[in-house]
Amino acid sequence: MKRTFEVTPWNIVTHDFKPEDKRLQESMTSLGNGYMGMRGFFEEDYSGDTLNGIYLGGVWYPDKTRVGWWKNGYPDYFGKVVNAVNFIKMHIKINGEAIDLAKDQFSDFELNLDMKKALLTRSFTVTKGDAKVAVEFVRFLSVAQPELSVQRVRVQNVGSNKVDLVIDSAIDGDVKNEDANYDERFWEVLSTEQGTDSGNVLAETTPNPFGTPRFTSGMEMRNVTDLTADKVAQPSEKEVVNKFTGVLAPNESAQLEKRVIIVTSRDYDTQAAFTDAMHQLSDKVAGQSYDELLEAHEQVWADRWNKSDIVIDGDTEAQQGIRFNLFELFSTYYGEDSRLNIGPKGFTGEKYGGATYWDTEAFAVPVYLGITDPKVTRNLLMYRYKQLDGAYHNAKQQGLKGALFPMVTFDGIECHNEWEITFEEIHRNGDIAFAIYNYTRYTGDTSYVLNEGSKVLTEISRFWADRVHYSQRNKNYMIHGVTGPDEYENNVDNNWYTNILAQWTLKYTLQILKEVSPEQAKKLNVSEDEKKHWQDIVDNMYLPYDKDLNIFVQHDGFLDKDLKPVSEIPADQLPLNQNWSWDKILRSPYIKQGDVLQGIWDFIDDFTPEQKKSNFDFYEQYTVHESSLSPAIYSVLAADLHYEDKAVELYERTARLDLDNYNNDTVDGLHITAMTGGWIAVVQGFAGMRVRDGKLHYAPFLPKKWSHYSFRQVFRDRLIEVDVDQDGSHFKLIDGEPITIDVAGKPVELSK
Repeated sequence: MKRTFEVTPWNIVTHDFKPEDKRLQESMTSLGNGYMGMRGFFEEDYSGDTLNGIYLGGVWYPDKTRVGWWKNGYPDYFGKVVNAVNFIKMHIKINGEAIDLAKDQFSDFELNLDMKKALLTRSFTVTKGDAKVAVEFVRFLSVAQPELSVQRVRVQNVGSNKVDLVIDSAIDGDVKNEDANYDERFWEVLSTEQGTDSGNVLAETTPNPFGTPRFTSGMEMRNVTDLTADKVAQPSEKEVVNKFTGVLAPNESAQLEKRVIIVTSRDYDTQAAFTDAMHQLSDKVAGQSYDELLEAHEQVWADRWNKSDIVIDGDTEAQQGIRFNLFELFSTYYGEDSRLNIGPKGFTGEKYGGATYWDTEAFAVPVYLGITDPKVTRNLLMYRYKQLDGAYHNAKQQGLKGALFPMVTFDGIECHNEWEITFEEIHRNGDIAFAIYNYTRYTGDTSYVLNEGSKVLTEISRFWADRVHYSQRNKNYMIHGVTGPDEYENNVDNNWYTNILAQWTLKYTLQILKEVSPEQAKKLNVSEDEKKHWQDIVDNMYLPYDKDLNIFVQHDGFLDKDLKPVSEIPADQLPLNQNWSWDKILRSPYIKQGDVLQGIWDFIDDFTPEQKKSNFDFYEQYTVHESSLSPAIYSVLAADLHYEDKAVELYERTARLDLDNYNNDTVDGLHITAMTGGWIAVVQGFAGMRVRDGKLHYAPFLPKKWSHYSFRQVFRDRLIEVDVDQDGSHFKLIDGEPITIDVAGKPVELSK
């Protein structure tokens, strides 16, 4: 655990700059607007360790899979997000010397991410010889005009001597990915154009042998300043630069605004249309002032916060944590583009390749259902439907029928190169099926499940029916050779979570097949023999259980391990994944994240209080929470069991996972999909929100540390406010038709 920022309700702010923590600070001051995003790296020269990262939604590259021993069924390539052309680059010189905080003497440092306004500010005072200047950078990625990046830099002479100032504003196509199997460069610059106060760079991703699309990006900058524009030679065939100069007397200041329009070939059929759009958008924003651009951006964020802010009184750490979670989640995805999804690192780093994982269906869907219009979640479901062809390919690669949705993907084709994930973590198919059910249960909208969703369910069920095998000895269907959600257990037999999801998916699909139209049933073409086989699997699926402990056994052989609780591990050996060999981890009983408990959370109303208690008490003691997705699930279950202190402890871990760097890995980027955990823990945990038979249920409690909390929830065309304080719980209908909810077993009528 390491805290590098101050604790404030709406800001991520520090006045302390330590080079050894720079990557950590870059991750935690990342910005995004759904269309693009960037780490909080410096605009100006910095010669120390840094990860300069800018990423564009849907722009990726199929890097050749690199493995020591090729196995049949491996994907040909590993998809990864491409570090974009650097369009925020600047050089600032004082009396001919470049500012470089890795070398310079400076004071009054402040780095401040304003989450309410989605605005990043950085300021410092630097001394170079007899010159002393105060510098302030401000940047935002507009949510009102998603293609727009805006920067402003102010330089004030706070010394006693005049200062010669030079600001070079640049766009640089000579960038690389830190995550590249063979150290390639992924961009080829097609053209450049450099004026005195404007310029652009067009670049295309390099050719690939896999037939996946190449992407073109265009960045056009226009600079507005009170400095003098000097005509300069273009520095290279990959970079354009505008040079601005001036002389600052003591107390004088100068300012430069840099506006960049970013477009990609994802949105245009031809390069001519692409280039025209870039110029037209540049003209459009040129007609607006900085204040107008910022105000439009802030208004969209204000609307988002009005619908989704969670207010916590009495615990500023908890308040900052949940807002940071929601801020970075919204910065990554707000449903505007149905072609996009939510990568585990979002726009904040290159780890996990920027691809889509099962995190979306399991963790993001419940949150977006509660805070956005249902069409946002429907887009996430359509994302998978549109990639069915890739899922067929993945199943065929493994010699199986039906559809196997990928563990990691951009286009539906599996592009992960670890066998224990690619081949074995097949519970993802069940998670995708469960998301369809979750959407339908929450919204009451059956239009998806009875049409596109029924196709997805049918093809997943065909996969499960082929993947199981029948044990003649035990007279049960089993699933061998899998990895469950707990990735510290590979190639196990009969993972309970995988088996129960397979069983449930087949059962749910059979139910939906009874409800689809005759026309849809004909398209699905599920024979009576198939249905009988699926029902036989449902009736005879093996689900490991130990009657003495009254627990569902995570997988065959788990109880034969050396069962010692996490409390017996020396503190200096945690996290395990950074201190133990993989072999030692696999042989241990230690659980990376909820596995059995993930299933109990999914189907929380289907288990008795005694079952939930015995399983939680048993598995919690062995769980190290070294997956960012883990604490939220345990927090909800702890709250359900009235283990309120444990629920709060685990909420604090999920809400402040990155802010306090719990797992010592935030330097790589934020855990975006895990940032759903704070909302899940508060709404499903502390407020006890459930949907049963189309009705909202709540059973709120107030954590001892808190004096009050409130949130708003979208449900079936209503916006409901939930307010919990020391006097109890209070509910208000903000928008929509009257509704009856259940609070601790009693009906409550809500109307405006």
